[in-house]
Amino acid sequence: MCGISGFIDFNKKSSEGILKKMSDTLSHRGPDGDGTFFLETPFSNVGLAHKRLAVIDPGVSGHQPMRTGNLWITYNGEIYNFKEIKLQLEKAGDSFTTKSDTEVILKAYNKWGIDCVHKFIGMFAFVIFDQIKNEITCVRDRTGIKPFFYYFRDDLFLFASELKAFHKHPAFVKELNHDALSAFIQFGNVPAPHCIFNNCFKLKPGHFLKLNIVSRKLEISNYWNVYDYYNQPKLGISFEEAKTETEKLLISAASYRMVSDVPVGIFLSGGVDSTCLAAILQKNFTEKLKTYTIGVKDKSLDEAPYARAIAEHLGTDHHEYYCEEKDALSLILKLPYYYDEPFGDYSAIPTMLVSKIAKKEVTVALSADGGDEIFAGYNRYGYLMKQGNLLKSVPQFARSGLASVLKKISADKIPYFKNHYNFSNRYQKIQLLLKDPSVENIMNRLSQQYSESEIADIFIKKTRILETSFLSKELQPTSYSPLSYMMAIDYQTYLPDDILQKVDRASMSQGLEAREPFLDHRIIEFVARLPDNFKYHKHIKKYILKHITYSYVPRKLLDRPKMGFAVPIDKWLYNDLRDQVSFYLDDLRIKEQAIFNSIFIQNIVSEFYRGKSEHALKIWYFLMFQMWYDEWMK
Repeated sequence: MCGISGFIDFNKKSSEGILKKMSDTLSHRGPDGDGTFFLETPFSNVGLAHKRLAVIDPGVSGHQPMRTGNLWITYNGEIYNFKEIKLQLEKAGDSFTTKSDTEVILKAYNKWGIDCVHKFIGMFAFVIFDQIKNEITCVRDRTGIKPFFYYFRDDLFLFASELKAFHKHPAFVKELNHDALSAFIQFGNVPAPHCIFNNCFKLKPGHFLKLNIVSRKLEISNYWNVYDYYNQPKLGISFEEAKTETEKLLISAASYRMVSDVPVGIFLSGGVDSTCLAAILQKNFTEKLKTYTIGVKDKSLDEAPYARAIAEHLGTDHHEYYCEEKDALSLILKLPYYYDEPFGDYSAIPTMLVSKIAKKEVTVALSADGGDEIFAGYNRYGYLMKQGNLLKSVPQFARSGLASVLKKISADKIPYFKNHYNFSNRYQKIQLLLKDPSVENIMNRLSQQYSESEIADIFIKKTRILETSFLSKELQPTSYSPLSYMMAIDYQTYLPDDILQKVDRASMSQGLEAREPFLDHRIIEFVARLPDNFKYHKHIKKYILKHITYSYVPRKLLDRPKMGFAVPIDKWLYNDLRDQVSFYLDDLRIKEQAIFNSIFIQNIVSEFYRGKSEHALKIWYFLMFQMWYDEWMK
């Protein structure tokens, strides 16, 4: 894993010194080496930079930027099937001087052009400069495992793995995008292709960008789309046939991601996804695999005992660490730097911690992200399937009356459910769903912290709703089902914009490469075509994945409510982080900033400290933005 950055400067003012400064901001992503390529052309100054984390071919032959003929590349990621592609190219007459997958990308691009991406199994973000055609091609992997930011203003094109590199270019103008900030306050992240700065964007997953250096024309194209598979007819196969084929794909994907010239470990939470991954790999390896987990003192959120039981059953070399308040406080101060765009998922804290302990022994760690989006694992899917039709059957006047009653009762006053993971936040959303129980509204409300009307009250200036994949209408009527609709939306939004961004920054902050077996595109391409009831069956989520995992691990170790990779953020905000809340959400500070309605913020803070714990995540979003603002805007 690496960090890439660079520019195409049509003003011809950018230098190699500026390029090196941009690259140096990404040293945490690539502590094992660096390199730059700088060229003055008749049309522009071109710069490509690379910070390397050596995983495949760790010697000097894997150095980047790399050249073959008229092509130069800077690349972040892994192509797991590169040896097979290499063999294919060699049979066609190509020769190789390195053992790296980087050279394979170059030779594949040279032979097949952009169509080479269809041969790649992996995660990647790369830029190729063609000196003959005078163009650059920027490519991001199908799911968005690897980040790619770009900026285009005043004849200056910048790109990088992280936004912080842009700040080192003297011509970068950091103007706050208020519409993107509004989206962050709603979703806890800035959805692609948008960015927190004006004139700055994320290249969407499954897309590539071409910039002609002569005409200065920029074009973006889509080369892979998950809807192409959801819109296909469902496969007419039995459950057992589907289970067998899914297991084969999982084994292949997991095995590919064990290919490395450095030590590899696994993040193990004790949930179905990570258990399935660890079980598959440990069965096929004679030596003990290293597994890592993070625990918390709050027993309602602590998955460490379950992970420990799984590790003991599988016989892995298991390591666990309990997240203390002091750990959280020290990491929270670092979050705005590593997540250099406002980011609201507080599970970034344990993710950074588990990456830190894993890095002590390994350079690569496998993570089981994507299982929920592919196999229907989120609680909201169950809510939709169980309660959606029920809500619709209740007369509108009755739903409105019930919503009014619930609004007067705090989530902490609801017996039994108050101890369930994230219940307080969901409780508040139920009140909104009672008013409109359509599938689209359920998806919107369960994805947002604030409604559009609340957003209008939060901001001093009016903001507009951004065009995002949340508004997608790509699922065809002939393929439509409520479950497919929600899963496809999550695969294009929550997965890349939240989960994958979280894991990338957390792991890279420690110089650790995180690999994602479940996000092998072959898996979603197959599972998307399976009937819904193979994934959600009689109120059982991840039905097919659980049945695969049961062949490796006893049911009693797995059959328990979903908990999530969480920390007791409400308790921390109430106690250890209270001073930070007071400082960053101070009334005078908010008024001087002139972005938010100070009265609104003071009201939710006051209500939270009077017992409305359901406001915790909302306060956290504001806190994360204010800390980010101090880090990058002052």
